[in-house]
Amino acid sequence: MNLKERDKKHLWHPLTQHKIHPDALPIVKAEGALLYDDQGKEYIDGIASWYTAVYGHCNPYILEKVSEQMRTLDQIVFAGFTHEPAVKLSEELIKILPDNQEKIFFSDNGSTANEVGIKMALQYHFNKGEKRNTIIAFQDGFHGDTFGAMSASGLSVYNGPFEDFFIDVQRIPTPNKENFDEVVKQLLEIINSYNVAAFIYEPLVQGANAMQMFEAQYLNEILKICVANTVITIADEVMTGFGKTGKNFASEYVETKPDIISMSKALTAGFVPMAVTSCTQNIYEAFLDDSVGKAFFHAHTYSANPIACSVAIAGIELLSSEEIQKNIEVIIESHQDFDLKIRNHSKVKTTRQKGVIYALDLDIEMDRYGKKRYEIFDHFMKNGVCLRPLGKTIYLLPPYVIKKGQLDKIYDTIISVLNSL
Repeated sequence: MNLKERDKKHLWHPLTQHKIHPDALPIVKAEGALLYDDQGKEYIDGIASWYTAVYGHCNPYILEKVSEQMRTLDQIVFAGFTHEPAVKLSEELIKILPDNQEKIFFSDNGSTANEVGIKMALQYHFNKGEKRNTIIAFQDGFHGDTFGAMSASGLSVYNGPFEDFFIDVQRIPTPNKENFDEVVKQLLEIINSYNVAAFIYEPLVQGANAMQMFEAQYLNEILKICVANTVITIADEVMTGFGKTGKNFASEYVETKPDIISMSKALTAGFVPMAVTSCTQNIYEAFLDDSVGKAFFHAHTYSANPIACSVAIAGIELLSSEEIQKNIEVIIESHQDFDLKIRNHSKVKTTRQKGVIYALDLDIEMDRYGKKRYEIFDHFMKNGVCLRPLGKTIYLLPPYVIKKGQLDKIYDTIISVLNSL
């Protein structure tokens, strides 16, 4: 029995309706920007495997660092203990995070990073003697699949069966030049009508919402209103963090810095799961008290796993290197050149770019997970390109080590899709 058939026997895949799509493609090897299936066919990973493997698959520098760490310390409970990789990672993260961030809290993945941030914000007000139980979030944002993070997410395709169990979340549209005054009006009405604890947002790019983008100046004004009303601001940088927008973090484009930042995905470069929630000194000090009940009682078994920390340290070293920064610039410029070629194509409705993130909307009607979407996905895969359209949106977020010829093949395959529609 081959790997595909063995998979069907016991495995349940995410975001998959198995009755309609029973098969999963076996991938047996990955290197750089390439994936290899069990038949030896190669695919260019145009989305860095859900925005994680940004320094390339099986990066030799990271492999060396992981190997060293595995020979020294594999795992230790992080309650009451510490270790060099966690301390070193906290130091390196603080150097590249916005300068108001001071404390680092570890968890397991992007959802839990946001869950931690939401709980920090709620307990911050609780510890101050205030009952604030409402969260503000953008419409159609996505923050994860655990209950707090899911409550803050506006994409009902993920949330439908669970909405009766959510915490209280009030939503506002993402701001732009045309709707900004109305968004501010809605925001102030919510703040005046509810006991608002926090505002959670994806800065500048909403990943699961088909890479929708908005401008820093409008977000900044919203954050200023939140600060003026003691609403804790939580920047979900799980997707945008670690260079993808052209800066280390998308929050660097915004003058008003968040109180809390959640990060995962590229944090550990596609090697192992780990997440971090950072916060300001002010947030942290609200939990300091003689009462044990005011401590932050949230824990994960693998918090600050030494191996995961060593991966993250190596990733930050690579991100800061001249080579990777040059590669990021090459990708940004290549996307811009490609955009000039296709933005006026008859099947392209709109295009947008922020850093290495590039997206185009097809000028056709189709469902997010409908038949046409899968036909386009299959076209890419048959041509050796791994892209996962979000409904009618085709987007790229390639590893920073991708070669120019590999990028060109992705672009050519997108053009062939457009011409086939």
